[in-house]
Amino acid sequence: MIVLTEGSTAYNQVSLVVKKFGWLEKEFQADAVPVKWIQSQGSNRALEYLNSGSLDFGSTAGLAAVLSKANGNPIQAIYVYARPEWASLVVTKNSPISSVKELKGKKIAATKGTDPYLFLLRTLHTAGLKKSDVEILHLQHADGRIALERGDVAAWAGLDPHTAASQLQAGSRLIYRNIEFNTYGFLNTSESFAKKYPEVVGRVIKVYEQGRKWAIEHSDELAQLISEEAKIPLNVAKLQLSRVDFSDPIPSETHVKALKAAAPILVDEELVKKGTDVNKIIDDLVIAHFAANQIHRAF
Repeated sequence: MIVLTEGSTAYNQVSLVVKKFGWLEKEFQADAVPVKWIQSQGSNRALEYLNSGSLDFGSTAGLAAVLSKANGNPIQAIYVYARPEWASLVVTKNSPISSVKELKGKKIAATKGTDPYLFLLRTLHTAGLKKSDVEILHLQHADGRIALERGDVAAWAGLDPHTAASQLQAGSRLIYRNIEFNTYGFLNTSESFAKKYPEVVGRVIKVYEQGRKWAIEHSDELAQLISEEAKIPLNVAKLQLSRVDFSDPIPSETHVKALKAAAPILVDEELVKKGTDVNKIIDDLVIAHFAANQIHRAF
């Protein structure tokens, strides 16, 4: 059996497409290998499932994968499904807060171990603040939105489509955006699975590549699909998709550099053990050959 994280609209529209059309099931039908999808509410959950062995492939944000690997999770990032601008710093419509520095001493909602959480820490640093200068409430993404809108927190490190929905439905405002602080979305597997079943890894990537191309060529249909599957308004799905780039699927030096630029935050905020060589962790995490072999073979 092959077990994957389900295509959550929050961070992997390509998985949603692949699951909707049953392409993985068709790919492995002749091998009599069943495919099981597991719903994950965030990168942190997908990484936990990978680490426990209950998952074979998990979709996560890149920096969240780095943090997990640095803390002992033996994973490999084998495919880039998209570069979403999925994280931003959000306040309510009528909030007096207009800049990051005004958050000192305030409560902020974030999901620990995810890209929005790490985005928040990097954002605080731009204003000369550290994690200890604010009070972070560790809530799952959907709960963070609720906490913001009912006034339990001053700000929220939001994740699409929850952010898009809050913008359109509650008038929430984005007080800080930075695409460079949004690391890419990776498909990950465990080192042991990749070593034992390299052909399976390649075939899964082949199917994901089919899904990525479909997403690029059918943007209106993709928005409709997201709307239906996630039970969100079409305008929310379209706003979310306007912030997603599906163009660069092979893990490369570009992705490595983006992750290494983010590495200092893991050290500065003591999210990894002292003395950890985060750059080496990133070099060991990002694996290009599985995707390169499949995608180059298609041309």
